[in-house]
Amino acid sequence: MQLRASAIVCAARPHGETGVIARVLTAEAGVVAAYVAGGRGRELRPVLIPGNLVEADIRSKSDSQLPFARIELVTSRGPWLGEPLPAAAIAWVTALTAMALPERQPFPALYDALGALLDAICFAPSARGWALPLLSYEVLLLRELGYGVPVGRPEDDDWGAILTTFDRLGQELARYPLADRRGDVMGSRVLLRERLARIHG
Repeated sequence: MQLRASAIVCAARPHGETGVIARVLTAEAGVVAAYVAGGRGRELRPVLIPGNLVEADIRSKSDSQLPFARIELVTSRGPWLGEPLPAAAIAWVTALTAMALPERQPFPALYDALGALLDAICFAPSARGWALPLLSYEVLLLRELGYGVPVGRPEDDDWGAILTTFDRLGQELARYPLADRRGDVMGSRVLLRERLARIHG
């Protein structure tokens, strides 16, 4: 495997003393897991924050080998991680993407949609500006994986209906793509739901 592409960091977990296994979403190859040497060091730790847009140079000698990656930061989401609602939303959508999508299968529509959603989360004046795009991303992810979910789009100003749709989609995500590992991921969605509930309609 040899790939140099823009990528969205979706997960990073420690591996060995200094390394990290990062899961990144690319338009060309979908989700790719790769070892990043020194990923826990001072320079790379802030680069491997879920939600960050990076330039990834990914290489392996065979398809069965875990690739190695060199990562360069393009856009950081770090400034928004101190804000409770954006931080919870970024944590949820990146964890969902990392866990739900099969590796090395391209989903270019999801790559584009996730990038646009992360921009909305970071730059919209409030959660009202990104709640519907978040729901749309979840619906798209379900459809791209072959789960047709008949969910109507709530009105922009009907916060109660938005939360009801959020709950309905959560059930579908837990039942289908996250069925085997929902405990690992759905906790971040519960936290996001609690924070969204504090917004009054």
